[in-house]
Amino acid sequence: MQGVIKAYDPTTKTGVVVRDTDMAEFDLATNALEGSVFRMLRQGQRVLFNLVDNQATQLRLGSEIDMGTPSFLTSASNADAGADAGTN
Repeated sequence: MQGVIKAYDPTTKTGVVVRDTDMAEFDLATNALEGSVFRMLRQGQRVLFNLVDNQATQLRLGSEIDMGTPSFLTSASNADAGADAGTN
């Protein structure tokens, strides 16, 4: 399946991927990057992955073009920024 990285913490190697077809979110398995070309992941990065025990694993390159942060993530960030701006 293909999806987009929603979040990734390189220190703990934990993260979340959002599946393209239904926007379902899956945690990355602890070994998700083992054997892959990835050493680091960015928000908005497209990846292919398998599901094992409802966790994303065996990450590989998705689309050759980084599609950027999905709009459903940026609209939430913009709403938060607007709320923060009003509290100053």
